[in-house]
Amino acid sequence: MAGGWNWMSFKVPSNPNWSGILCLHPHVGVTAVLLEHRGGNTVTYRLFLTAERKFQLLTMLPVRMKFLQLLYMKTGKLETLFQITSCQKQLPFMCLATSACLHSKNKKVNSYELVDQEKYNNLVSSVTSYKTSAQTPETIFEEDNFLYGPPKQHKHPVKPETKAPKNWVPLINPNKRIPLLNSDSNFPMKIPLQENNKTKMPSVTHILQQTISPQQAFYLERWKQKMILELGKDGFTEYTKNLFLQGHLFHATLESIFLSKEMVTKEQREDVTVSGYLSSVEHVLKDISEVRALESAVQHEALQYLGLVDCVAKYRGQLCVIDWKTSEKPKPSLKNTFDNPLQVAAYIGAINHDANYDFQVSCGLIVVAYKDGSPAHQHFMAPELCSEYWNKWLLRLEEYAEKKTPKLSCAGASGLSTEPEQESCS
Repeated sequence: MAGGWNWMSFKVPSNPNWSGILCLHPHVGVTAVLLEHRGGNTVTYRLFLTAERKFQLLTMLPVRMKFLQLLYMKTGKLETLFQITSCQKQLPFMCLATSACLHSKNKKVNSYELVDQEKYNNLVSSVTSYKTSAQTPETIFEEDNFLYGPPKQHKHPVKPETKAPKNWVPLINPNKRIPLLNSDSNFPMKIPLQENNKTKMPSVTHILQQTISPQQAFYLERWKQKMILELGKDGFTEYTKNLFLQGHLFHATLESIFLSKEMVTKEQREDVTVSGYLSSVEHVLKDISEVRALESAVQHEALQYLGLVDCVAKYRGQLCVIDWKTSEKPKPSLKNTFDNPLQVAAYIGAINHDANYDFQVSCGLIVVAYKDGSPAHQHFMAPELCSEYWNKWLLRLEEYAEKKTPKLSCAGASGLSTEPEQESCS
């Protein structure tokens, strides 16, 4: 064999399924013992490398291989020192290769007779006696523990228990009687907010603002300071006024469309203030029918809160509370709308417990329109999801009651907010 390498093959007497090849080189001082185990349809190889007389178990390779190559560097390129072909052709191809460099051409190479065959026979015996039986899951775990230490037990994070409202009220009113025949002449309903109601009950928007989470409050304040830094205080005030104005005009335009039962007119398309928003929601309007309420006040007598609903209509055949939002940033998922699902759930519960409405609602829809005319994102809330957010709303109500905030604002009662995540008038 070239390069002064020698090798010998052997069988393990205690287990005929095991055989091996011992590779030797007297000057390089590296010895490799390759054990082969054939069992069933697989062939398992174990490769043991030693340096001088110290035995070290470096790795065990349970792989399927087509051949084993040992390479060495000669005149600037790798050449094959020797190659052992094994396994059957149908097994997946895999190659294990290593290399050795003979540093000096002037070194004298001893003949094969100088190799201490007895010494390496003892090495083979020590390797093969280490484990001669076929591997099992238990032995693999033992070897892993020996090589890498015992596995660390990973503790799964414990999910906090879902807090239940103390004063639970159902989302759907079980005592409400729905007339068999509804007269379409009464629709769409438009009940104005009463002046006495503005001071008697807090609005949905006000309650949400007063119970905002510390994290949302931090991001809101950071956004506000960033905008003031860019626009100045007067510029920021003007910016928020424009947001309210655009929201009011957008809602008023949608109301006129639903009342006239016509699609967007030419004049509305040419109005630069709302034209982008209308183009954004045009594909949504085609799925809306049977409008029941527009910009109509609702209140929950038992839970003592009120609000102003944008729209109640059928969306793809299901009666929904529809909340129109405007935004300068894309909001492709429901979580991007922050507290808007709580607002929708609060309106649904109020309608179902308000005697002025002879129908009940179980679904919600949040439509986020964009000024640049890009298609609006529509987030449908099925009954199960509405019930989930209803429970969260009840918790926010309890938190608000504990704070007992006496001061109310007219903007809060009408559903207006300067929060960056809403950027709209509800």
